[in-house]
Amino acid sequence: NIDDVAKAEKWDSLLPKVVSDVMKYKGNYIAVPVNVHRVNWLWANPEVFKKAGAKVPTSWDEFFVAAEQLKKAGVIPVAHGGQNWQDFTTFESVALGVGGADFYKKALVQLDQPTLKGATMTKVLETFRKVKGYTDKNAPGRDWNLATAMVIKGEAGMQLMGDWAKGEFLAAGKVPGKDFVCAAAPGTAKSYTFNVDSFAMFKLKNEANIKAQKDLAAAIMSPQFQEVFNLNKGSIPVRLNMDLAKFDDCAKLSAKDFVDTAKSGSLVPSAAHSMAIPSAAAGAIQDAVSQFWNDDKVTVQAAQERIAKAAMTK
Repeated sequence: NIDDVAKAEKWDSLLPKVVSDVMKYKGNYIAVPVNVHRVNWLWANPEVFKKAGAKVPTSWDEFFVAAEQLKKAGVIPVAHGGQNWQDFTTFESVALGVGGADFYKKALVQLDQPTLKGATMTKVLETFRKVKGYTDKNAPGRDWNLATAMVIKGEAGMQLMGDWAKGEFLAAGKVPGKDFVCAAAPGTAKSYTFNVDSFAMFKLKNEANIKAQKDLAAAIMSPQFQEVFNLNKGSIPVRLNMDLAKFDDCAKLSAKDFVDTAKSGSLVPSAAHSMAIPSAAAGAIQDAVSQFWNDDKVTVQAAQERIAKAAMTK
């Protein structure tokens, strides 16, 4: 229990409530958040888009228009790595973009059965399957960073992936806004799926160790650490009201949307990244999503039933 550090450092006012709630157990802080990753990003190669005469999409309708133009231009429209967590990450962004934040909360946080079995979820699955049609046949088993490399090299037009992908672009010497575009996944500009890395503090008996835990917790939330760590990780500070002068445009956009969505109620935990639902249900849903993605013989209706059933896994 690190409530005394949290109180002294005013964590409740420095963290959005939806994030601080994840850091608490039975109302007490037991973990300290390190950073915020935004999961619902679309990464694009502007040069490839320009050659194809396409524009970076802001809705799913625009997404498929752009994908078709990229395909005609002879590039792979969507870089994807066929691993189940990547399938689930894409699915989550489609669900958020098609259904909106309230639908997302009902379906992928509360696991509400009528929502999972409803018409919006049908549309989500139809859209998700359509995205698959614009990936390449070598996608199965590919690591996410290799998919990002395809966008960097101009072999593919875009990738749906969290902001850890930005580190790959930066490592390749690419400049945000010039060599690559970071935009919210289609239809999700007013929402934000978060993945927060944190250090959980276990109960210890030794006083010196307990003090060390508390010192570490305070240090992690300090502005200095938040800045240095997140500049290197590609994520943004979890602490609100920080000076972001040293951060790039993608991080600034992420930080602005983080604050705005925290206020509007559309800051939502990532289901694909263990932030939203118990691991047994998350694993079962992920499996159902991947089966649907990988097997065209699984109908939308069958997948929807499997996902609803998977959500009841205890």
